[in-house]
Amino acid sequence: MGERLPDEPAASVPDHAWLLDVREDDEWAAGHVAGARHIPLGELGARTAEVPQDELVYVICRSGHRSGRAAQALAGAGWRAVNVAGGMQAWAAAGRPMVADSGVPPYVA
Repeated sequence: MGERLPDEPAASVPDHAWLLDVREDDEWAAGHVAGARHIPLGELGARTAEVPQDELVYVICRSGHRSGRAAQALAGAGWRAVNVAGGMQAWAAAGRPMVADSGVPPYVA
């Protein structure tokens, strides 16, 4: 069985963590963490093969609600998963770097 670890504050997520963003496409396009993997929550069940089982997975969404559900589901299926508390809102508030697909300054949609 996997393990759902306590929520991790956005400011404490390691720079090279395996970060899974479960937001929708428009939210991702507006601003995301460089190097994060994007699998919308509704697609996660069909795409779990893309998530490594040998690494600690940090799961993030806009506010931490959807990612909390995703982390719980992943842990129940055998992954070691951590929810990023406060999601991308907390990430931005902590001044962590973000990028946007459109070239405009990134923001949390």
